[in-house]
Amino acid sequence: MSHPHPELSLPPALPSGGLRIVALGGLGEVGRNMAVLEFAGRLLIIDCGVLFPEDHQPGVDLILPDFEYIADRMDDIEGIVLTHGHEDHIGAVPYLLRLRRDIPIYGSQLTLAFVDAKLKEHRIRPVLRVVREDETVKVGEFSCEFVAVNHSIPDALAVAVTTAAGTVLHTGDFKMDQLPLDGRVTDLRAFARLGEQGVDLFMVDSTNAEVPGFVTNEVEIGPVLDSVFAQAEKRIIVASFSSHVHRVQQVLNAAHAHGRKVALVGRSMVRNMGIAADLGYLDVPPGVLIDLKRAGDLADDRIVYMSTGSQGEPMAALSRMANGDHRVQVGHGDTVILASSLIPGNENSVFRVINGLTRLGARVVHSGNAKVHVSGHASAGELLYCYNILKPRNVMPVHGEVRHLVANAALAVRTGVPAERVVLAEDGVVVDLVDGKASVVGAVPCGYVFVDGSSVGEVTENELKDRRTLGEEGFVSVFAVVSTATGKVLAGPQILARGMAEDDAVFEDIQPEVVRALEDAISGGATDTYQLQQVMRRVIGQWVNRRLRRRPMIVPVVVEA
Repeated sequence: MSHPHPELSLPPALPSGGLRIVALGGLGEVGRNMAVLEFAGRLLIIDCGVLFPEDHQPGVDLILPDFEYIADRMDDIEGIVLTHGHEDHIGAVPYLLRLRRDIPIYGSQLTLAFVDAKLKEHRIRPVLRVVREDETVKVGEFSCEFVAVNHSIPDALAVAVTTAAGTVLHTGDFKMDQLPLDGRVTDLRAFARLGEQGVDLFMVDSTNAEVPGFVTNEVEIGPVLDSVFAQAEKRIIVASFSSHVHRVQQVLNAAHAHGRKVALVGRSMVRNMGIAADLGYLDVPPGVLIDLKRAGDLADDRIVYMSTGSQGEPMAALSRMANGDHRVQVGHGDTVILASSLIPGNENSVFRVINGLTRLGARVVHSGNAKVHVSGHASAGELLYCYNILKPRNVMPVHGEVRHLVANAALAVRTGVPAERVVLAEDGVVVDLVDGKASVVGAVPCGYVFVDGSSVGEVTENELKDRRTLGEEGFVSVFAVVSTATGKVLAGPQILARGMAEDDAVFEDIQPEVVRALEDAISGGATDTYQLQQVMRRVIGQWVNRRLRRRPMIVPVVVEA
């Protein structure tokens, strides 16, 4: 197996007749999925999603793919193909369209409906092209055949992209549930046909590659939810992804069976389920849905809140309920169901929410203590089936952390794919398919782009480091007035600390030392206020580290009289 290397240089020019693949996200992480395919000078983008921040990225709202690689090639883009409507596959589309608004977007009916609603909020009118399974569409230099796949959202599609360089089959996120709620199974007949025709590169979902066997069927969740509903004595709050139509359907069915009404909580939940119902993907039993404003009028044993926030997102409805600052006040005897699996990196946030809800007296049901969720991603057994059906010439695992990609690669080798034909790449690594062989040929710059409020890409890793320092170590400001003419400190130093347990009085011990250091520096020829500020920073920093065992952010200010 060929591995990416940190010393990879920029790639050479793409050979004539070759196909280039560059992942700008989704390789080495769960989220931010985006792949750029290049053939004959033209580009095709598959997915354009976001990654949600972790605890060590304070203040960040979203993380985008790095568009720098294609920023000056917007006119070369033939289209964007979206495999399904989850945020980690469509969330960054508005930010890409800011660079060129008329890029055609191809996807299924539900996927494009979700995208259209999102783009309206950004005041962008997109060029949308609805496609269906079994349909083949010419997108410039690329022939795209769409294949039905099963996932945790309706209308998911795999895409087979054919050029003169060969055929690439990209699964998107998928699994092989044989009893899906909507009756739409992964089309293995199409996979087999593509395999007979020849798949030159198989780009396959890796998220569950470490999990043996097969994913549990979605239909098995219904009875579990029914049982939890039957035992619940007071209010029920169910949290899931705002686009998980199947899970919401099961909650509506369970609520209807037990004589409860359902109120949707969270702007994205209300929006997405409205779209799904309008398009016929969500079957709402008569009279079950009610407005959130009316929910408080019902008895506790007659209401279900269907909420966002299953991943512990700080501003989502469930987190605010756990903190007691939401209109829905969770209390003793309520039942909370987390109907989702843990996304890697979100564990601490989710457990914090679970603890907060438990402290309020709620019974919290989650995938760790009940079968209230099944994954939307193929496990190892399903992936083995796919490799044996397709017999791909080359394999490139996608969508997952490094451990997931490596596990998926090992599965491919076990089914007979030659190890040298399995390409392990990470974000920014360039893979060329030339003469039927896929290989790593270089890498392009590919970092994180942070969205913080209305700013995009302005927050850097250094600024995040400063935020972490402020949050973990505190802040010290030091102010002094000096006269370089007399070499004396005329006022100060005045030292103020924030975010530290110690009182400001503790800094009285260091003030004489700061005065001596400043006067010594001036007598030594230092006249620039910046130099004097660094003297203060160094003296304070060493003292705080030695005396208080802290490394706070220190902001020194020196004014010359």
